[in-house]
Amino acid sequence: MPAGPLIESVPNVSEGRRRPVIDRLLEAAAGTPGCRLLDWSSDASHNRTVLTLAGAPDGVLAALLALYESATAAIDIRRHRGVHPRVGAVDVAPLVPLARVSPGQCAGLSRALGRTVAERFGIPVFLYEEAATRPGRRALENIRRGQLAGLTRRMAHPDWRPDFGPALPHPSAGVTVVGARSILIAFNVNLATDDLAAARAIASTVRASGGGLPCLKAIGVRLDNGRVQVAMNLTDYVKTPLQSAFDAVRREAARRGMAVAGSELVGLAPAAALDADGAARLQLQGFGPDRLLDTHIGCAPLAPDTAARD
Repeated sequence: MPAGPLIESVPNVSEGRRRPVIDRLLEAAAGTPGCRLLDWSSDASHNRTVLTLAGAPDGVLAALLALYESATAAIDIRRHRGVHPRVGAVDVAPLVPLARVSPGQCAGLSRALGRTVAERFGIPVFLYEEAATRPGRRALENIRRGQLAGLTRRMAHPDWRPDFGPALPHPSAGVTVVGARSILIAFNVNLATDDLAAARAIASTVRASGGGLPCLKAIGVRLDNGRVQVAMNLTDYVKTPLQSAFDAVRREAARRGMAVAGSELVGLAPAAALDADGAARLQLQGFGPDRLLDTHIGCAPLAPDTAARD
């Protein structure tokens, strides 16, 4: 990794089933000087691929533009089917400061990225989190509410015009969301049941917006294997550790006479958030040193409560 400024991006692409398309997406992102593809995972139920990129700011932005080009050519969001909410081919592309970069600088980089994406590909761009231009757009779930159809209806109102690009979605690529945020951990807990209503009720109970754990977002979804899942984002793993999120789901499942069937990490996690003993307690599938961000970047990433501020 470079000795200078270091950022991460975790773009989520709306394709998790067609391996030839996924391979082209990975090749596009990995073929850019100054940026490394650290990790990727695809899920057929979510129909989504999550990439983890890191490097110098210019290199990461170039890799993201290559990814947008490949995704726009290969993905038609009108034909997309999957359990995860989405609004575009490249659904979301956050920038995360890792070293010698502030959140404010990442917000500036995300604005530059958004402007270029809109100009080059004709895709409407909404800015979120640290880059948001309006309070109501800061949270990603507010932008994605109702998915692409709901966002398209809101875009007809002046208050919901995109930050960059046309006021109508791209015919096949839809809309994209770009911004800057702190380190986030995507963590899913699978339940030994096919009861989707129960998974949704558990998600509603444990997430912050439902009066549950702080800095926790959660939804309930059905998987292709018939089981259901509580899919979570931990936006501050110091305030709500992985173990707390797992225990809350397990407790709510037990109240309904259900068991946990295991958990999974999407992308990478900081070493400060997880170790081998913790992974065993979480019933985490496929854990090893390669699941830690620190292993790949060679330096300790900033924790959410110690990240540099403007």
